[in-house]
Amino acid sequence: MTFFRNTVWFLKGMKEYTNSGYARASRSFVEADLQVDCSGRHYMITGANSGIGKCIAREVARRGGTVHLVCRNPTTAAEAKKEITEASNNENIFVHILDLSDSKGVRAFAANFCSSNEALHALVNNAGCMVNTREVNESGVEKNFATNTLGTYMLTTGLLPLLAKTEKSRVVTVTSGGMLVQKLDVNDLQFEKMKPFDGTMAYAQNKRQQVVVTEQWTAQHPQVHFSVMHPGWADTPAVRTSMPEFYAKMKDRLRTAEQGADTAVWLTVSPAALQQPSGLFFQDRQSVSTHLPLACTRADAKDGQQLMATLEELSQKFQV
Repeated sequence: MTFFRNTVWFLKGMKEYTNSGYARASRSFVEADLQVDCSGRHYMITGANSGIGKCIAREVARRGGTVHLVCRNPTTAAEAKKEITEASNNENIFVHILDLSDSKGVRAFAANFCSSNEALHALVNNAGCMVNTREVNESGVEKNFATNTLGTYMLTTGLLPLLAKTEKSRVVTVTSGGMLVQKLDVNDLQFEKMKPFDGTMAYAQNKRQQVVVTEQWTAQHPQVHFSVMHPGWADTPAVRTSMPEFYAKMKDRLRTAEQGADTAVWLTVSPAALQQPSGLFFQDRQSVSTHLPLACTRADAKDGQQLMATLEELSQKFQV
């Protein structure tokens, strides 16, 4: 079954996730969808110092939005702020230093941001990592899971009180089509049983978790519009460093970071995106299935509920 999933997914990817796939899909884009004035609205983008995150931040800034860059590295964050400010002629760009794998830090950051800000119109969960050896953070949580799933969960739930107070607020999570080869496994969330450890598959499982969590949030918080999206196979610093073999083979077919960011920008700012039901998975501005045909990746509803319960239990350990 794993071989079948991977084969179907790769063939799908070669057709849809490449730069030629974007060129075909973009023919149906409505230009007016992104002719939006974001002035007076606040947007938070994680991992905004490079790649897709920086592209999203730049496009929001160009439309006048107040942008909060949440980044791990102070040096690259400052460089990104300067670049975005100059490109957009927008001075309302703010840097917040946060490592999403630091669970205690995430909890404190969300609490402080909620207490010091009156509004948040959109949160874009873009930051992620692919650590190719099994490592844990200082709290003993596996780093891929700590960053991609637990960190995203804690930041979002911590900011939900602020988002819920804001009309037409949104949460957009940048996931990956790689999740299509994974069935949610609630019995090994931190990959203790994965032998040998495979960072690519751990990342894909995290991305499946993000999709399931978004579906759960949609049911729990109807006042906020949630969505997840796949950027396609894009040429970003993260792909070059975490997946060098894939990059070497596919570099001529990869999308630009701007093309990869397009749907996330659309979901973040366009009124057209709010016409879509909350909780969907998007690719090139269209909602698509979260499962491949005949791939047997559908989990029981109780597994999604168990995932949420486990995340909440873990997050409670880091109360501030």
